[in-house]
Amino acid sequence: MSSNNDSISKTLIVVISLCLVCAIVVATAAVQLRPTQQANKKLDSQVNILRSVGLVEGSAPATKIAELFGKHIETRLVNLQTGEIDASCDVQCAENFDYRKSLKEGKALAQADDVASIRRISELAPVYLTYDDNRNLKAIVLPVHGYGLWSTMHAFLALETDGNTIIGMNYYEQGETPGLGGEIENPRWKAQFVGKQLTNEAGELALTILKPGNADPQSAHQVDGLSGATLTANGVQNTFTFWIGDSGFGPFLAKVREGALNNG
Repeated sequence: MSSNNDSISKTLIVVISLCLVCAIVVATAAVQLRPTQQANKKLDSQVNILRSVGLVEGSAPATKIAELFGKHIETRLVNLQTGEIDASCDVQCAENFDYRKSLKEGKALAQADDVASIRRISELAPVYLTYDDNRNLKAIVLPVHGYGLWSTMHAFLALETDGNTIIGMNYYEQGETPGLGGEIENPRWKAQFVGKQLTNEAGELALTILKPGNADPQSAHQVDGLSGATLTANGVQNTFTFWIGDSGFGPFLAKVREGALNNG
């Protein structure tokens, strides 16, 4: 009697063999593509940091981005609790720090403290010190994030060396509703933040996002929200509240205002 090629056992062998081959192909491709993916991720981060301080507008070649970043940006790690720059981690060490991974493995926040709905926070966070051609400190860039209506919204906040005046607010990753909350990436909306101040004379957070049309253009602290996207605008406000506070970059910014970076 001839063998039955349609038997269940032979079918299973073919299916399992095919799955194994596919798994090997996918795993091999993932390993081979990892360096490229990491390079693209690094490039994306660099270009968004440069955009936040106005050193890049629009697109630019990868070589140009790397050149500008290497010339003008110095990455350091800050201990969020003390506000001190981690002296044990040099620039190369800080550039290799996986901040997203550290957030996932960080300390869980109590609900009462988690105004930005980020759930966890890392002990260390990168800051990006921006220098001019003569190595004079010109700006400080902070990575901030908070939850909006549908997504965690990631941005780079660029400040002048007073640690208070906003140079740029660059949202670069979010999943809010296109045409509504997604307008946080609109250059015209982001331009409102330029020149605004985070805190008042008492050092308290004063930057306020109001309902559209209610902000006073002459105010040092007021910004118009987004039409039809109240919850997204609230998420932006909550992001400032958390990251400028004591659990975020507040201790570091306090030291900046006291002159901690005056010597570069």
